[in-house]
Amino acid sequence: MPGRCLLNLNRILHKLNTLLANLIYHVQMKPLSIFSLALFGCLSFSAMAEEGLSSAPLFAAQLWDMQDKPVNLETFRGKPLIVNFWARWCGPCRTEIPELIKVRAKYKAKGLEVLGIGIEDKADPAREFAAAYEMDFPVVIAKEKGIPLMQALGNNRGGLPYTVVIDRQGNVLSSKMGMMKKADLEAAAAALLK
Repeated sequence: MPGRCLLNLNRILHKLNTLLANLIYHVQMKPLSIFSLALFGCLSFSAMAEEGLSSAPLFAAQLWDMQDKPVNLETFRGKPLIVNFWARWCGPCRTEIPELIKVRAKYKAKGLEVLGIGIEDKADPAREFAAAYEMDFPVVIAKEKGIPLMQALGNNRGGLPYTVVIDRQGNVLSSKMGMMKKADLEAAAAALLK
């Protein structure tokens, strides 16, 4: 019986998360509301599973670069990828950025790429943030497409940071809600480059 109650609670929380995400974007509330969504998402008890996840929504997406020009993410297909969703206001996102930079530097010659996707509305503040944190990997901003893209990639809770590991064939090897530590990134790189 407790398992059935937890399953029902997960369904209810998922529906509330979806409703809240839709409300935020229809009302055009900005970072504080997105923070509320991330905080609410952390309260969800549902578990994420990598099996069955598809990278197709990522490679079909068109987001924006730091000059606010469109970028087709199809250009990243065929590369071993660590895709990291972040936001300027997200403390754990800020903490993991130096480790993302280090893992990219260490494995770039072997083809590994890190792609940062900012859950941001405007290029200027995102560009300033990326410069301040010396983000030397490709960074794009998602604008209104960020939360739906995260959800399509398995992040039903909408929390940040969120990382997806995708191999050269486009298979989603793993995903993680929460901060990626050095050991997590090394394990992701090892899985991608084996």
